Amino acid sequence: MPINPDAVGTKTGPFERSWDSKDCLLYALGVGAGAIDPTGFELEFTTENSMNVEQKVLPTFAVTIGMGFVANIGSFNMAMLLHGEQGIELHRPIPVDGKGLLTSECIGIYDKGKGAVAVTESVLVDKQTEEKLLTTRSSMFVRGEGGWGGDRGPSGNRNTPPDRTPDHEVSYQTRPDQTLLYRLSGDRNPLHSDPEFAKLAGYENPILHGLCTYGFTGRALLHTLCDSNPDSFTSMEGRFAKPVMPGDTLTVQMWVDGKEAIFQTVTQDGEAVFTNGKMTFK
Repeated sequence: MPINPDAVGTKTGPFERSWDSKDCLLYALGVGAGAIDPTGFELEFTTENSMNVEQKVLPTFAVTIGMGFVANIGSFNMAMLLHGEQGIELHRPIPVDGKGLLTSECIGIYDKGKGAVAVTESVLVDKQTEEKLLTTRSSMFVRGEGGWGGDRGPSGNRNTPPDRTPDHEVSYQTRPDQTLLYRLSGDRNPLHSDPEFAKLAGYENPILHGLCTYGFTGRALLHTLCDSNPDSFTSMEGRFAKPVMPGDTLTVQMWVDGKEAIFQTVTQDGEAVFTNGKMTFK
């Protein structure tokens, strides 16, 4: 069946999610940590046995353990599916090893004319204590599935950068094979690894995972605004505006106001690829 607007309100779970030190290390490498850059080798995120360095978890690892799904949203060509927006809220720092229970709910399906947007919110709680660990919210844009006359949903710009020079800018170089490393954290969508599949979706070559761009961006925010301390990182949201190609340079521009920051990520060509960003910290 095509997109199913009646799926709004549907819940799934709880499902068990578990992760360990290796998962956290692999994710960190997948989003560029460990390269020689302004933050050095980031040993606290890329090693578990360094002298005087305790392993920590990148806050954006939340997207790998906290992403859920709702089964009856519809059946459609997966090549037409694009990640629209992504947000995370951390209720406490993510432990290096853990088990959680994940519950997801479809909170909106919107008719955008040329496509449909499905929004899912997921909550991960600690399996033993039942304390909230994190909340994620994601929107998926499905090309060709709109036009049924439904609600268009929220519109208009938010988290718009002020008309002044950014307070901070941090640049990271992605690897030509970045997608092959990032996919080992769980997202095996062939759009990011198979040239023939990428062509079916309208791209000349595989594109970088949106959540990989998200992770690169989160690293820049963490190191710049939180002094590299995940305990201080509380939330992050934004919109995937344009595809990123493996090998692109990503520059994160930040405008800070108290304990909030508006941000966007641009490529070496000045193209804004992750926009309407807002991050909170303490």
